[in-house]
Amino acid sequence: MGILKNKIVVAILLITVVTVIAVRCTSRQADAATPAVTMPEPAVSIERGEHLVIGGACHDCHSPKVMTPTGPKVDSTRMLSGHPSDAALPQINVAALKPGYWVQFSPDLTAFIGPWGMSYSANITSDSATGIGAWSEENFVGAIRKGKHMGFDKGRPISPPMPWDNYRNLSDDDLKSIFAYLKTTQPVSNRVHEPFSPAEVETMAKTKK
Repeated sequence: MGILKNKIVVAILLITVVTVIAVRCTSRQADAATPAVTMPEPAVSIERGEHLVIGGACHDCHSPKVMTPTGPKVDSTRMLSGHPSDAALPQINVAALKPGYWVQFSPDLTAFIGPWGMSYSANITSDSATGIGAWSEENFVGAIRKGKHMGFDKGRPISPPMPWDNYRNLSDDDLKSIFAYLKTTQPVSNRVHEPFSPAEVETMAKTKK
């Protein structure tokens, strides 16, 4: 009787051990078969905005340049600060005001002359007085969507060659990300002049002669 009882106890223990092992193996296999869950990136982020600013070639016009043996390079001390207010411009050729003629660019690619007159790349750093530091997100998104300064319906039109009519097709999250990044940039105090009409450019050209 004692021997039979011992055999029953051993059998129960063996069954228990085998069951535990089987459950653990099944659990591990299930874990291995389940793909890792990755958290989606935030829809609006500073990193995304920086990527869009670089990929969208914003530095090409909005950042002053320094001339090097291989051509103009972005001035890292004045990134995205627009046309330098103290920069001297070369002689103006009023022929550029006529449609079908060459469009003129300043040496650092921040000032432009064409049939629309003369325009300058804006200061889009976080400087509150001369950049967009005091702008709201609504101002920025509205400016790109409408092609109007600060997004106001009665604001002055954003002049060429700013391709706002292309950037307006970006999503709200894209534009908000760009704005979030620009708000983190180094503020640079540089008050960019308002654009000039063709008639004003002609007057300027005559004055410089």
